[in-house]
Amino acid sequence: MPERTSWLTVSVPAVRAGSPVVYVLGLRADDAPMQKEEATVLSGCQDRPKVGRWWRTTAIVAAMAGGLALSGCTTNTDTSGPATSTTAAAAKKVDEIAATVPEDIKNSGKLIVGVNVPYTPNEFKDPSGKIVGFDVDLMNAIATTLGLTAEYREADFAKIIPAIQGGTFNVGMSSFTDTKEREQSVDFVTYFSAGTAWARPKGSDITPDNACGKKVAAQATTTQEVDELPGRSKACVDAGKPPIDILKFDGQDQATNAVVLGQADAMSADSPVTLYAIKQSNGKLEQAGQTFDSAPYGWPVKKGSPLAASLQKALEHLISTGDYKTIATNWGVEAGMIDKPVINGATS
Repeated sequence: MPERTSWLTVSVPAVRAGSPVVYVLGLRADDAPMQKEEATVLSGCQDRPKVGRWWRTTAIVAAMAGGLALSGCTTNTDTSGPATSTTAAAAKKVDEIAATVPEDIKNSGKLIVGVNVPYTPNEFKDPSGKIVGFDVDLMNAIATTLGLTAEYREADFAKIIPAIQGGTFNVGMSSFTDTKEREQSVDFVTYFSAGTAWARPKGSDITPDNACGKKVAAQATTTQEVDELPGRSKACVDAGKPPIDILKFDGQDQATNAVVLGQADAMSADSPVTLYAIKQSNGKLEQAGQTFDSAPYGWPVKKGSPLAASLQKALEHLISTGDYKTIATNWGVEAGMIDKPVINGATS
C-alpha cells in the first residue's frame, strides 16, 4: 500500500467557546460516533478545472464547523495515480466497446459516478480537494475506454444505490461489496476481491474471536457494520457473554481515528482499507487476526441496464492491456486483482 511517513496532529481554534481542539486526520478528539445522516444528492454541478497532479496524502486535516461534508461533484479527466513514484495508465477509447454504451449516456459524453469519501486508499480527497484513489484511477480508465469522462458526485454511502435506481447516477463507485441482497436492487459488475480485516492498537490482544464486550468501530452501512459485527455480537450473547459495542461512524477515517485516539478497541473494514491504515499509522496500529470472508467489489448500475455489459467489456480490455494491473500496483492493492469480471458475482 502507499506509504505515509507520519501522522499529523494539529491544534486549531475551537469552533465554539472553549480550549483548542486537536484534529487527527480530520477527526476532533471530542467527536463521538455518529449515525449516518440523510444526505441530499446533487443532480447537477459545474465542472472543476482539471488538476495536473495527484498527490499521495501525508494527512488531510480539516477544521469545518459542524463536521458535515456537503454533497458535490468533480470531474477527473486523467488516469494517472499519485504524483510520487507511480506510472499513469495509458487507457484509450475503444470504438467497438464505446458503441455498446446506452445512447443517453453516450450522447451526454459523461459517466455520472456516485461516490462516498473518504475510504482510503480506494476513494478519498487529496489536499487540493480532488477525489483520488485506486477506484478513481480505475473508473477514469474505464470511462476513457468507453469514450466518456467520469464525473464524480459525492453522496452518503446509503444513498448511492437509491440514486442509481432513480437515475441520478449512472454507476456507483464506493468499494461496494457485491451481495445477493444488493443484487435484488441493482446489478453489479465485479472488479476486485477484498476480505474483512481488523486493526487494533499496537500491543493489544483483541482479535475478531475475543471481542465480546469490546468497542469495535466501523463505517455505517458497510458490510462490517450491517452483517459481520452484529453477527459476532449475537454469537457473544448466545454464549452468555456481553455483546460487542458497535461504534458507527459516517466515514472510515473517523472509525480508524477512534482506534488511534483510544475511543475504540479495534476497527473492522475491508482488507485494503485496514492494511493501508496500518501501514500509515507509524506503528500505532497492527492487524488483529487474519483477513477473512473475501468477496467481490462491484460497480452497481440500474437493474437491467446495458451499461453493465459495457463496463464489463471495458474492464476485460484493461485487464488484457495490463492497465488494470498498472493501476492496482500504483496503489499497492494488486493482491485483490481479479482475472475476469462478471455481472452479479455475489458469493453470499
